[in-house]
Amino acid sequence: MGKVLLEGMEFFAYHGHFHEEQIIGTKFIIDLEMDFDTGPAEHSDHLNDTVNYQEVYLIVKHEMEDKSHLLEHVARRILDAVKHSFPQIRNLQVKLAKVNPPLGGKVKQVSCILAN
Repeated sequence: MGKVLLEGMEFFAYHGHFHEEQIIGTKFIIDLEMDFDTGPAEHSDHLNDTVNYQEVYLIVKHEMEDKSHLLEHVARRILDAVKHSFPQIRNLQVKLAKVNPPLGGKVKQVSCILAN
């Protein structure tokens, strides 16, 4: 059993409750943590024996392109899509952060963490 993490994936997207957020957009940062049996790849050195994290990235990118009102909704879509494509992942966690959220004051980011 091992972990593979994709950290600091950056996307410009149009998620948010306010109409303006869905027009103007903002930066989002995503971290994914995947637990699965890394043993076969450790010994074979073949991409087919592991979770291809380039494909995982493309799944996340695709989900970020579909507008949502809530971070929780986007995070759930990402979890579901990655798990569907890679059922060998035993535990999956996603952290989705919206940079500079419009809260009426200076806030670095707001984040949502979901796991299954």
